[in-house]
Amino acid sequence: MQLQAVIFDMDGLLIDSEPLWRQAEQEVFATVGIRLTESMCFQTTGLSTEEVVQYWYNVFSLERQDAQEVARRLEDRVIELVQRKGQALPGVYDLLKHCQNLGLTLAVASGSVSRLIEAVLDKLQLRDYIGLYHSAEHEVAGKPNPAVYLTTLDKLALDAAQCVAFEDSARGAQAAKAAGLFTIAVPEAGHKDPGQFAMADILLDSLEQALDLPQFQWPNSHKLAG
Repeated sequence: MQLQAVIFDMDGLLIDSEPLWRQAEQEVFATVGIRLTESMCFQTTGLSTEEVVQYWYNVFSLERQDAQEVARRLEDRVIELVQRKGQALPGVYDLLKHCQNLGLTLAVASGSVSRLIEAVLDKLQLRDYIGLYHSAEHEVAGKPNPAVYLTTLDKLALDAAQCVAFEDSARGAQAAKAAGLFTIAVPEAGHKDPGQFAMADILLDSLEQALDLPQFQWPNSHKLAG
């Protein structure tokens, strides 16, 4: 079937934001008595902000009276770090330009809140490439629930068979596959565990490798090979 659109996750895929998230989580959770190590932060990769807060409040058996406020502060801190230090990951612009030249529609389906998505699009100057975005904050559940992808497909007015998804987290890859999407996983450097990404159709080291994928027959065609 003819490929019409590419749906990207955002954090850790388009922008090198996972280290920023870990920094923000350690700083913000410390203010409520939760001391997180960097390795502990990997446990919540791919979850929405509210789910991250709920996760650690459950682990540390804390009351949730201020959970929404903590989530808001966490988002504020990440946005601040993105605006100050955010950088695109290798291969992002080349891939986006290449897809755009092929006439493909580009979208973002992210677990992050809309205001963070907008901050990233502005910081990395991606609005000329990304046709639409959708946040899991508007869904009943974040990834690995496929809702954010299903709604994105509805917005695109396309079938899953006409699109591919790029993800960096196992939860995200699960969500994309559950939505019926051909899924390409690009894990964060140093965290490429094939076992965790067994559901993905393709596993890459970086977005730079995507330009050479035979499944898309780039640059001469953009049919999705079965």
